[in-house]
Amino acid sequence: TMDSATGTVVAGPDVLSRGFVYVRESEDLIEDAKRIAYESVLRCQHKNIREWNTIKNRIRDDVSRLMYEKTRRSPMILPIIMEV
Repeated sequence: TMDSATGTVVAGPDVLSRGFVYVRESEDLIEDAKRIAYESVLRCQHKNIREWNTIKNRIRDDVSRLMYEKTRRSPMILPIIMEV
């Protein structure tokens, strides 16, 4: 969730997994995905990138890279940004 006026993160990110990994056995992987997603948004903020599609693409690319490195699988990643 991001503040529409400032572009800062006000909540999250949250990561949901459906059919990719068993969440209870992969808590570290899910926490890493949250951290990577948050860092992606922060990098966009530092570069003054405000377009939602660009931010979503950066999150998708960074989290995809992490997932492939850790699991050698390529899940579907759907970043959703909520504005408040």
